[in-house]
Amino acid sequence: MGADAAYLKLLRSGSQPHFIGYYVLVMGLQGRPWNDCKGKEKAALRATFDALKAEAAGSPDAAGDLHRLEKVFDEIGLRPRA
Repeated sequence: MGADAAYLKLLRSGSQPHFIGYYVLVMGLQGRPWNDCKGKEKAALRATFDALKAEAAGSPDAAGDLHRLEKVFDEIGLRPRA
């Protein structure tokens, strides 16, 4: 799947974005220490992270999934009525 697709799935599941979490995932999948890259490589990772974060925030799938889940919770009485 790769680091980018995995991190995007993580964000779409509701996890809060955090650059170090993304960075550690990328380095770990490459078999490198978490603090191994610097300079231009790290700047490129930051740009990719920002793009993934923006994609997840604008994802209609994530918002739609959450809305459907909340509707089911309401139907089965898991949330207090307003």
